[in-house]
Amino acid sequence: MTPSPPAATPRLAQLYCYLTAGCNLRCRHCYLAPAWEPGAELVQPCLDVGLFADVVRQGKELGLTAVKLTGGEPLLHPRFADIVAVAREHELRLIVETNGVLCTPQVAALLAAEPGAFVSVSLDGIDAATHEHVRRVRGSFEAALAGVRNLVAAGLRPQLIMSVMRANRAQMEPMVRLAAEVGAGSLKFNVVMPAQRGAALHESGETLGIAELVATGRWVEEELVPAAEVHVFYHQPPAFRPLGRLYGHDEHSDGCGRCGILGMMGLLADGSYALCGVGVFAPEMVFGHAARDPLAEVWENAAVLNELREGLPQRLGGVCGRCLMKRVCLAGCIAHNYYAARDLWAAHWYCEAAVAAGLFPESRLYPTDAGSGLAPAPASAHTQTYEEVAE
Repeated sequence: MTPSPPAATPRLAQLYCYLTAGCNLRCRHCYLAPAWEPGAELVQPCLDVGLFADVVRQGKELGLTAVKLTGGEPLLHPRFADIVAVAREHELRLIVETNGVLCTPQVAALLAAEPGAFVSVSLDGIDAATHEHVRRVRGSFEAALAGVRNLVAAGLRPQLIMSVMRANRAQMEPMVRLAAEVGAGSLKFNVVMPAQRGAALHESGETLGIAELVATGRWVEEELVPAAEVHVFYHQPPAFRPLGRLYGHDEHSDGCGRCGILGMMGLLADGSYALCGVGVFAPEMVFGHAARDPLAEVWENAAVLNELREGLPQRLGGVCGRCLMKRVCLAGCIAHNYYAARDLWAAHWYCEAAVAAGLFPESRLYPTDAGSGLAPAPASAHTQTYEEVAE
């Protein structure tokens, strides 16, 4: 039985572990912009396995049940198998985000042996020209596709993730067919966030404008989803999604995906505790270091975490403060909103842009401030994290 944390503090449900500070691809849209690692010898930091194991042991005392392994590129970690073994030893659910390039049959078998493992693989086009335009490394398309097939052959049904931009918008429908053909369990279309490299894409016009994003979301929900042979999810704020998809009970409903910010802690490649991955470029969002600071002290006493616990959702600004969905959405991604505005309570950029364009659905707004004091909705079948929703 998983121990419960002190009554005044939420359970630490999940660790977001940024195993490497480097990546073997150079994606145009990456919101973390890790250093490129083109060679066999890694230059950038990797999370120490012993430190990871110690954090996991401490996390179990706070209610930890899952770890997400991401990066950079997590499969670059020279002791990735040992990281997985630690998660298995402590009976933690494993979630892995990878570009798939290094997902050999051996790695796929390793992941498939973990009960309930969830693996997502980034694929930004249905052909090498498109995918490699986005990922900026030759050979990465065939390698990623081989990685997906290795996962399927090992018994997993990975999720494919396509980040939508002008270069690949026309391939969204063919990507649904490709996902079904390769045996993927789901397909998620991500909207490019205007952070780090993604910010440059927005400025250059290589991303879709807000009117195009809203129209694309409607098209996905109304046309692609009903006809798809795999589960399809378009990652837009819940305010823009049909209520049937949020709260229905048919095969197309998937609940209200939200960030798990109130139940997670980021662990960076250098061993720092942080607010998700934003600590990489916002040092004020780093709460301590795993080598010297007990996890319980950080989890229970970090000023930013306690401020979020006390302030969400009633302190959210802009349109998020007036939105009927704020209890389940929690402004989408607090870490990204902070990066963009240096304000914990900043509204979601997508929603603010929609308001400015007259595209935010009025039916999803409070007519007065009557909802401003509501507490976050408790986790339930309809308030899942984005990984749970997309499975």
